[in-house]
Amino acid sequence: MKVKSYLMGQWLTGAGEGVPVQDAATLEVLGHVTSEGLPLKEAVAWGREVGGKALLALGFQERGRVLRALAQHLSERKEELYRLYATTGGTRRDAWYDVDGGIGVLYTYSSLARNLPEGNLLPEEESLPLSKDFSFQGRHLLGPKGGITVQINAFNFPVWGLLEKFAPAFLAGVPTLAKPATPTAHVAEGLVRLMVESGLLPEGSLQFVAGSLGDALEALDHRDSVYFTGSKATADRLKRHPAFLERGVLFNAETDSLNAAILGEKAGEEEVERLAREIAQELSIKTGQRCTAIRRVLVPQGRLEALLEATRKHLEGLKLGDPREEGVDLGPLASLGQKEEVERAVEALLAAGARVYWQHPGRRDGAFFPPTLLLAEDPWAETLHQVEPFGPVATFFPYRDREEALRLARLGGGMLAATLATPDPEESRFYLLGLSGEVGRLHVLNRFNAHSSTGHGSPLPRLLHGGPGRAGGGEELGGLLSVKRHLARLALQADPHTLQALTGEYAKGAEKPAQVHPFRKYYEELEVGETLWTHRRTVTEADIALFAHLSWDHFYAHTDEIAAQKSLFGKRVAHGYFVLSAAAGLFVDPAPGPVLANYGLEGLRFTEPVGIGDTLQARLTVKAKRPKDERSGVVEWAVEVVNQEGQTVAAYTLLTLVARKPTDALPSG
Repeated sequence: MKVKSYLMGQWLTGAGEGVPVQDAATLEVLGHVTSEGLPLKEAVAWGREVGGKALLALGFQERGRVLRALAQHLSERKEELYRLYATTGGTRRDAWYDVDGGIGVLYTYSSLARNLPEGNLLPEEESLPLSKDFSFQGRHLLGPKGGITVQINAFNFPVWGLLEKFAPAFLAGVPTLAKPATPTAHVAEGLVRLMVESGLLPEGSLQFVAGSLGDALEALDHRDSVYFTGSKATADRLKRHPAFLERGVLFNAETDSLNAAILGEKAGEEEVERLAREIAQELSIKTGQRCTAIRRVLVPQGRLEALLEATRKHLEGLKLGDPREEGVDLGPLASLGQKEEVERAVEALLAAGARVYWQHPGRRDGAFFPPTLLLAEDPWAETLHQVEPFGPVATFFPYRDREEALRLARLGGGMLAATLATPDPEESRFYLLGLSGEVGRLHVLNRFNAHSSTGHGSPLPRLLHGGPGRAGGGEELGGLLSVKRHLARLALQADPHTLQALTGEYAKGAEKPAQVHPFRKYYEELEVGETLWTHRRTVTEADIALFAHLSWDHFYAHTDEIAAQKSLFGKRVAHGYFVLSAAAGLFVDPAPGPVLANYGLEGLRFTEPVGIGDTLQARLTVKAKRPKDERSGVVEWAVEVVNQEGQTVAAYTLLTLVARKPTDALPSG
């Protein structure tokens, strides 16, 4: 049997014998992986053309809904992936991190889509006036690149690794060509089959190649990207390809690194115990085969023995075996080749001055490698900070003071993640400042958060995953940051009407007078730029006194005539929140209608004082719209409150829930 590829809408089989894929526990050959003879260069062009058009026929919101439906589809069928996953040496707990974690990424990005526009352009910041009369303005926005993303994944996360790259690309409207690592390609194939069979994906939005990329990179240009997860050696070799050096293809790498855990000098006994559990967990989840796993442990020299012993106690009771057997805690490594790499790395560390402090007495046959704790006799030996055993191995380093610990941590040359075990904010500040250029994610662990911490090695969809230097220098996830990386940023300069039409958001100078009160209109009927000028209201001394009594806000600038004269205002002024309330009284249409609720306000600024005798007027403008569900949408209103001189005294964005128009509704107004 051969693992198949999915290219140009078809399941295809590569030529030749291919590379065998084995069950990690039994070493049974499950199939072979080859892409020989497959039309990979053509698949890139097809994906860019067919997949790109199909994706951009949808908008951000629609693509988000597809991701949610896809997540639900996979959730209902995840047991199929669990069964496949057991052949990689992973336990059911390991599968949960990979399978459920990957599905969770889809759910996260579907939720993030709710805050995006309906189309394919994503405006940034506010419009910038480039002329005094607002007839010429500029704005940064993000738009489609028109390219394809090639995603090269590592063997350790065949499900999560594919989905965490696919989800932000799909939401951005970029088609994917995914390539799994050979040892677990059969699991990735099973995932892609479920995704394709769902019928949810637009044609060309996802392709899959099992085996080598062949000539695919030759077809890439400046519109395209390659997202890579794997070893530093492979990343270094890949990024020398002419696609990146000559044609401007974006190369984003996330590579294995020697991540550190640091027991702080201020740590108490509880932090010692919590960190020991964390280290043991990092060595046991996926048998230590995580790019974020703890490889180096830095410990005050007087507490070295205590942490080593506490870690050993958490590891010694674990059972190694076939993950399909009852009671097994750790399975084998993913392949015999992976075991050989770990053995070579451990030999190099021992030759460089480390010694074995403790090793689990469990199985060592086949692809099994037992959890191992090493102790650095010479903590400054460079090899100990450069060679990574990608398995259940951690090396402990003693340090004398925190300056020395920081220097040792930096010898890793860049990390994906680091954990600092301390309850002390000042100690945390020291390491945050010292490691901010060395690590992509700093995890502070202590007695206050250990019960709720997601752990050292678990990347979260809304937070950055990546790191500098040895860790690859790339960035993945990070919520909408990863979506924006797939889009092209440009500066758009135009008149306000054009700017408003293209971005779907209000540009000052492109107002449209409201013919009926906007609160009488359903979501679909409201137009961006539609503006209502209200009637006026003059502020009296009684208004200020009554508001002070009602709110209990008796601040001197509102209530003390003598003190107010000495204030920066030089007189008594109205409460800012009175101005806000008065504005609502001016623009709200009180009768029942499509406006369902006040959803909140943003960016409130009081720009001029309002005194007794000043007259207020409000301008209400539809700023932006986004659907919420089948029954309602969120409408953003630009609210500007002016005085009798035309000066702006307050400005903010009001958010309201507005009902969608019933299918049998009569025309409004």
